[in-house]
Amino acid sequence: MFYMYNNFMHPFIGRTSEIQTLNTYQQRHESALLIVYGRRRVGKTRLLTHWLQTTPIPHALYWVAQPDSATAQLRQFSQALYRFEQPEGTVLTDFSYQSWEQAFEQVARLAEGERFTLIIDEFTYLLARTPELAGLLQNTWDHHLKQKNIMLILSGSHLGMMQKQILDYQAPLYGRASAQLHVQPLPFGISRLYFPNYDAAERVAIYAMFGGIPAYWERLDQTVTLSENIRQQLLTANNLMQAEPRLLLQDFVREPDNYIALFNAIANGYRTQKEIKTFTGLAQGHVSSYLNVLEGAGFIERRIPVTAGLQSRQSRYHISDPYLRFYYRFLASRQTQLALGIQEPALAEIKRHLLDFIGTHTWEELCREWVLRAGAAGKLPFLADQVGSYWDKTAQVDVVGINRMEKTLIMGECKWSPKPMDGTVLDTLRRKTEAVVPRQGNWQIAYVGMARGGWVKNATTVASRLITDAEGNGRNWRVSQTVLVDLVEIDQDLANWSG
Repeated sequence: MFYMYNNFMHPFIGRTSEIQTLNTYQQRHESALLIVYGRRRVGKTRLLTHWLQTTPIPHALYWVAQPDSATAQLRQFSQALYRFEQPEGTVLTDFSYQSWEQAFEQVARLAEGERFTLIIDEFTYLLARTPELAGLLQNTWDHHLKQKNIMLILSGSHLGMMQKQILDYQAPLYGRASAQLHVQPLPFGISRLYFPNYDAAERVAIYAMFGGIPAYWERLDQTVTLSENIRQQLLTANNLMQAEPRLLLQDFVREPDNYIALFNAIANGYRTQKEIKTFTGLAQGHVSSYLNVLEGAGFIERRIPVTAGLQSRQSRYHISDPYLRFYYRFLASRQTQLALGIQEPALAEIKRHLLDFIGTHTWEELCREWVLRAGAAGKLPFLADQVGSYWDKTAQVDVVGINRMEKTLIMGECKWSPKPMDGTVLDTLRRKTEAVVPRQGNWQIAYVGMARGGWVKNATTVASRLITDAEGNGRNWRVSQTVLVDLVEIDQDLANWSG
């Protein structure tokens, strides 16, 4: 028997590997401690409740903590244990164990027979009220639970607290976990299952605005146009999406204002530390510290040219969270208007710039994902072990995949225009080769053209010519193959490769 607290209207999709991990540890006859973590609304609770609903687990308790007082939290957990053990009994409204130690001792007794699966969701709510709880649980695990037939799952959204109390080397529970499940946003390839009423280009646009966060996807109405969904879900005052950026930041920092300044800078094209410092007016040391926090939280990423070393001075910062990237580009500066119900200026700007926004960010990211996976699937001649981009003062290449051991390089251009591309895209790519190829060794090159609208007939002719034109002339590289793909093919491939 187990207890549930929520019902969901939307179908459960994806999470194949996570479900497999949960099943693996549940089927063992030894103690297991699993940590499930991830940002807000990424689908941790949905994953765990779906697993309980679809897996034959006869002896399981699912309990979700509330942001209540410490006394109330202990009482609520105590009563949940009592109802689990005595489902036909009547629990007094004031019943509670005297301490968390007593409550955990009762958990140990419940695990003395058949395997007992206990899930404590929103564990960080407990840590916020009782910071010593992680230490108490560590002591109970070491002296009681570790020897029992128990599967204990702790889940939390407050990543800063999860890191400090559970995941860090100095954390009380460090080293006790059998597995750590970092629940990530859903990949784009899953979107065609979730949004059957939208075509591939519309789904890319959705991913550019909302990312792979299931709770955001659930807000969209597939019976109306994408433009109407933007109006309803992004431009309406006082809704969840307007408050989301600050809520996400508050899981990591107490004073988010300076961090918001960094988001505004990066979203408006200021990508180096020097540029960000100038835009924000913050001291260099503060900028560096704030960037490190945001990078550690997964909100931004530091990129370097893929062929450069890790200490490259050519680093640029990018907002990696799609919704934050969209919000600070299009919505943050219009909050006063939106609060007054004035939507049209924001909507007009989105319509005017969304094509470029998608092409510069989301489409390039999806193309890099495709290149990374296509080698393993045999659709490219080389398997890249690192995929990124390249830039210097003379050249910029959207997608570069490199395998240093094999001396192979994949160079790709991404075009988000709905019109078919011609061979000039490939000629431009060829002219950038000399700047990208490392000077040491002899390299094999593959060119990849990735265009939303496909390719005109002359592109195939140009692709064939590139292989022969690049031979000789004392170069330390030669072209092995040129591959042309469109949105339809990339969309299908990413769907096939997503679980």
